[in-house]
Amino acid sequence: MTGMTGASEDVADIEAMTFEQARDELVRVVSELEQGTPTLEHSLALWERGEALAARCEEWLLGAKRRLDAARSAAGQGG
Repeated sequence: MTGMTGASEDVADIEAMTFEQARDELVRVVSELEQGTPTLEHSLALWERGEALAARCEEWLLGAKRRLDAARSAAGQGG
């Protein structure tokens, strides 16, 4: 991983991901961390990416929950 520019690009990349893309990338990151990395710097970069990916997945899940709650509320009012 590179310096601050690379980190900014990584975050923008993550923000554009679907839930499935973020989840799959998070699985890959965790697997790479479990296997061990050659440097502490690389491990830290992977950890930070994993945190950002987990946050993205949580955003998607919270959005889905809000949509379900809204649909249930609308169905309850209509019935």
